[in-house]
Amino acid sequence: MRKIFRDILHQYRVESFKITHNNENVEDTMRELMKFTDDALNNAYHYHFHEDPDPQRVETFNMIKNYTLESIMPPVLEKVMRRVIVLEKGSRQ
Repeated sequence: MRKIFRDILHQYRVESFKITHNNENVEDTMRELMKFTDDALNNAYHYHFHEDPDPQRVETFNMIKNYTLESIMPPVLEKVMRRVIVLEKGSRQ
């Protein structure tokens, strides 16, 4: 049973590698990738404080949120979306 599972996993990894390193339709993939990434970043949720917080706390919270949305999230979302798009295109073939 382990050998069968190992073979299936290996086959999946090989096929996934082939799909992700296929250079056909790179421009279409990048266009679709950027569209989905922009949509996800534009749909960021807004947090509303339930109580009346002090202004310094709100400013700190907004600074952290802005840093996260502008610096950390775009590359992470791009990698995730690239993987999803490439694997979906590969499964359609």
